[in-house]
Amino acid sequence: MSDTPFGFGLPPEEPEDGDGKKKDPAGGGQGAGGGPVNPFAGFGLPGGAGGADNPFAAMFGSLNPSDLGAAFQQLGQMLSYEGGPVNWDMAKQIARQTVAQGTPDGTKDASVGPSERAAVEEAVRLADIWLDGVTSLPSGASTAVAWSRAEWVEATLPAWQQLVDPVAERVGTAMGEVLPEEMQSVAGPLIGMMRSMGGAMFGQQIGQAVGVLAGEVVGSTDIGLPLGPANRAALLPLNIEAFSKDLGVPKDEIRLYLALREAAHQRLFAHVPWLRSHMFGAVEGYARGIKVDTTKLEDVVGQFDPTHPEELQEALQQGMFQPEDTPEQKAALARLETALALVEGWVDAVVHEAAKSRLTGADALRETLRRRRASGGPAEQTFATLIGLQLRPRRLRDASRLWASLTDARGVDGRDRLWEHPDMLPTASDLDDPDGFVHHEQLDFSELDKMLGEAAGGKPDLRKDDGDKAGPDDDKGDGDK
Repeated sequence: MSDTPFGFGLPPEEPEDGDGKKKDPAGGGQGAGGGPVNPFAGFGLPGGAGGADNPFAAMFGSLNPSDLGAAFQQLGQMLSYEGGPVNWDMAKQIARQTVAQGTPDGTKDASVGPSERAAVEEAVRLADIWLDGVTSLPSGASTAVAWSRAEWVEATLPAWQQLVDPVAERVGTAMGEVLPEEMQSVAGPLIGMMRSMGGAMFGQQIGQAVGVLAGEVVGSTDIGLPLGPANRAALLPLNIEAFSKDLGVPKDEIRLYLALREAAHQRLFAHVPWLRSHMFGAVEGYARGIKVDTTKLEDVVGQFDPTHPEELQEALQQGMFQPEDTPEQKAALARLETALALVEGWVDAVVHEAAKSRLTGADALRETLRRRRASGGPAEQTFATLIGLQLRPRRLRDASRLWASLTDARGVDGRDRLWEHPDMLPTASDLDDPDGFVHHEQLDFSELDKMLGEAAGGKPDLRKDDGDKAGPDDDKGDGDK
């Protein structure tokens, strides 16, 4: 199975091995001992022989008798699945298998030791102290944790479910809508089988994608969305070690700089209550705009042979669910991209302010992370493939400059006050003209408080103790009464 989730078109052609077959992204399906990692290999699960013309032939040809039973057991699990649009049990299993295989550089996951946990806790504690001087938002991390890759998978799966389920639900609903109404009553078993297969297919792809991400992320907020539990700053020591190679910056500085970024994200998502739902809602809005090539799907359903489920899998990889460029999807995507740019730009600006005079490698680390974030890597590409859109802030540098200019013009409090409501934030057009946004007339918040008090039935002049007694600063005009 390709890396493309059924529904979002084909990825670029994968390179070929010497025998002319496409390379398997999971590394040829061999585990550490040389045997198949997943006995259901030919069906496209991680480690499968994805280039075979007949997936089941490939599967059975590579299995020994003991693995054959496991293959049929997994097939039964796929066909009997009756949960939501994604088989999350399968996703979790495959994510952990992918993590266990290690990263392409040969690094295997390992438990985090006491010294590493202590180093992370100290880095986050110091980071919060430094951030206190550059932002009015208080600490958002009540605890600091050091995760292994497997622990990152376990902790972030609930967020992935919230992100991916709307997309998968839209695809699954479309699969049942293409049959004429008079046929749906008699085609229930067929539709149920297709949805079970769909849930399994999504599950295997999400599991592999999350497993790949676990080998690259350095914290819980790398993609700009809060993937971990609230109020918990997390770093991955093993991945920080890999990230630190060849940077020429002391490891302690790198850990502290990444802790600053993680802690800054935590402050923002903890104290801007509407932000998380705003960003996740944009993903859901994008999913609602997915259109389906119903003609193609009708052909697939009409010709579907339950004894050859691999034919359905192959058909679902051919761009049937490519998102259309509708106004609704454009609006949802623009809203999400702008929000991501503003989040990442704010974090970039405040972290730079906190670190520039304290860490000798601050400038180099800032540029490295900017390039990593802006250009995207395998993690970004995997996530883009996973839900059909790119969660990459294309305008990170513009947003960072705007936040820095706001700090100069309005101070830290004036800058951070903009997070009080989404309508107060800069828009995409403001990123085109940051000076215009920075220097436009500011809203008088004291007048706004007065108006809200009047609307709520309060006294217009809040300086008065009651309706008859004036405060010491009131004009003395009682003699006129």
